[in-house]
Amino acid sequence: MNTDQAFDLLKDAGLTESMSIQTLRRWLREGKIKYDGTGNRKTGYIIDDTDQAFDLLKDAGLTKSMSIQTVRRWLHEGKIKYDGTTNRTTEYIIDDTASKLFINERTDQNKDEIIHQLKLKIKTQDKHIEGIEEIHKTAKNIVIQQRDKLDKLNKEIVILKNVTRKLQNETTDLLKENTELHNELIKLKENKRDHFRSTTQSNDYSKKLGLSKLASNKDVLAEYKGLLKITHPDHGGNAKLFRYIKTDYDHFRNNIKDS
Repeated sequence: MNTDQAFDLLKDAGLTESMSIQTLRRWLREGKIKYDGTGNRKTGYIIDDTDQAFDLLKDAGLTKSMSIQTVRRWLHEGKIKYDGTTNRTTEYIIDDTASKLFINERTDQNKDEIIHQLKLKIKTQDKHIEGIEEIHKTAKNIVIQQRDKLDKLNKEIVILKNVTRKLQNETTDLLKENTELHNELIKLKENKRDHFRSTTQSNDYSKKLGLSKLASNKDVLAEYKGLLKITHPDHGGNAKLFRYIKTDYDHFRNNIKDS
């Protein structure tokens, strides 16, 4: 391989012009390439095998990944050849990289089948995505329904609170009205009691005792004393009736004194 071929190779591999020139000068000093002064440049590259191409690219400073991509492309373009009989192993090639490149080359030739398989995978993924979207849609609808139920419950709670507040106000009003009625009832009882007392004082004691209207006060007092004696608890009488007659007797006697 002469200098022109090596220069074109390095440029095609992506090295800058200055880097390519520096590499060529070093290779010339090391005897890795030869200078052909005739200027007869051949078309294409003349490289014995993929291992030689890896050695040159690695020595030129390219990374392993860049070297692999470049050799793969050169194989595809027919610029280098794959020699299956070569048993060379370099530090740049792991697990027979040349063989892998050849297999990749064959894979490229079956790219239609690969594309078909990829389309099938994409179709499967699309169906999977559709399933996920359907699940998401269903979950979203459930959330919306739950939210509607929650809103309805909140409205019902507000209504119940208003009803409760109204009932509490009505209960307060009823308690107030009940208190007023109770006070009024107490007044009515007191008035009735006063009316009873007044009526008792103005009654005809003679008539109450079964005496004649013409009976004297002395006769009335004597009748009361007789009844008190009969109803006295010490004589086997009724204590409640005794107190009633005694009260009436005292009222009558007081009326006599006042008059």
